[in-house]
This record gives sequence, structure tokens and C-alpha cells, in this order.
Amino acid sequence: MRMLTQVTATRYVTPLREGGSLPGIVEADDCGTYVMKFTGAGQGPRTLVAEVVSGRLAQRLGLRVPELVGIQLDPVIGLAEPDEEVQALLKASGGLNLGMDYLPGSLGFDPLAFTVTPSEAGRVVWFDALVGNVDRSWRNPNLLIWHGKLWLIDHGATMIWHHNWPTARAAAAKPYDASDHVLSPFAPDLAAAAEELASKVTRGLLEECVADVPGEWLADGTDGTDVKALRAAYVDVLLERAPAVHERVTLGEPSRDGASRAPGWLTGDWPHAGRGVDR
Repeated sequence: MRMLTQVTATRYVTPLREGGSLPGIVEADDCGTYVMKFTGAGQGPRTLVAEVVSGRLAQRLGLRVPELVGIQLDPVIGLAEPDEEVQALLKASGGLNLGMDYLPGSLGFDPLAFTVTPSEAGRVVWFDALVGNVDRSWRNPNLLIWHGKLWLIDHGATMIWHHNWPTARAAAAKPYDASDHVLSPFAPDLAAAAEELASKVTRGLLEECVADVPGEWLADGTDGTDVKALRAAYVDVLLERAPAVHERVTLGEPSRDGASRAPGWLTGDWPHAGRGVDR
């Protein structure tokens, strides 16, 4: 079974306060610099599972996602950190966490400053519809421009059905409202994206992506969940969803003056219910 490449954190550099999970920049023993997401954050390990499954799948479909690694963390590296909230997060996250390659000099995507072709917009919207990404809106694009190319980041808000497994199979046929998607103004060509990508989402490909998820993040110590069954459940839902997901996408008027349509758990308010998988 494939697993994430693992490195060890050697220095905590600085927190990133843009998101509710308080990720941080760290240096590691491979001389790399990573954006680190923590198992001890309020949303729990399932968001890291979503990062791995969706990130690996995006990469395999030809979308640009920073390389993912597992980062071993000794909480002692945070002893000199003056922020008590950061210290508490580091203490709660000893062991294996998730890192994403830091892209130095990258710029946050601004739809008023950058142009995306209908083809590329279609591939990104199609992928986000497949994994049910609720966090790629004009309010929070989670896209970077690096060396003139579009890069996708932050997939912790995908596959939110895995926070309540009894509803997961129904999610395979769930509509996807892309009205607030940051790339909706670029006339995303969803039909072309479906023709290019849908047939690539095979059981074997999905099994490879899910195999990269560390077992301890799936069975996070709160129940007796069968990890093998959980891996299969991710595969089953995504495999069933892929062939016709483009037909379930709505591109309407964005809610410019309204509140975000993302769920409250993105800010840490979501209770982690339904941890068992209904097979």
C-alpha cells in the first residue's frame, strides 16, 4: 500500500491565520518548507483525509496541487512560540500531520487580475463538483498563481459527507451549486471537462489515492471503524458520482451580497457526528 512520503519538522516558522484551522509554515529535515495542517485542529483528522484524497485525485487528473507529505511533529519545537493558541495546537498534534509544499512567491488568485480559459475553468469546476468542494468561492478562492500557472490548495472542505457516513451514499447524486465558485465568471466548459476526465476516475485510480491516507487518520481513536471498509466507501461514492457529475452542476448568479454558503464547520463550529461508515 502506498503512503505519503514522511519528513520530520525541525522548526516551526509562523502561523497562517487565514483559515479556521490555524495552519503553520514549518521547515523539515529534507530541507523543505511546508504549510502544515494539524491533527489537533478543531475540525479533526477527517479534514486531513479530505486533503489527501482530493489532493492526490486532482494531481492524477492533471491539476496542479502542491506536493503532499506526512510530517512527524515533536511538540517540543513549539516551546518557544509565544502564542498560547499555537502552543496548544502543537501540543495536541504530536505525531503524524500533513504538509503541503510551500510555493514561495505565489500570489492569491484574484478573478479581477487573472484570466482563466474556459477549458481550465471547466476542469477545476468539474473536479470541485466531483469532490463536493464548498470552499472555492469568490470569498475564499483557495487558488494560487505560481510561475504564471494556476494551483489548487486547501481541500479540507471536500467530501463533507464523510463527517456523517450514513448520508454518504446519497451524496453520490447530490447537485453542486457552482454559482459562487470563483471560476464561474470564466464560462467553465464542463462538457469538455467531463469528456476528458470522467473516464479517468476508475476504481483503481481512486484506490491508489485513498491508499495514501494514513490509517490513524481514518480510525482516529473514537470508534471501532473498519479502516478497510472506510477506504472502500470513499472509492464507492466518488466512483458512482464521476460519470454524470457535470449534469448536476448549477451555474447561477453569485450571492454577492449574501453570507457564505460554506458550512459552519469551516470555522470550527461543526460537531463531528456520524463517524461510523454505513456499509
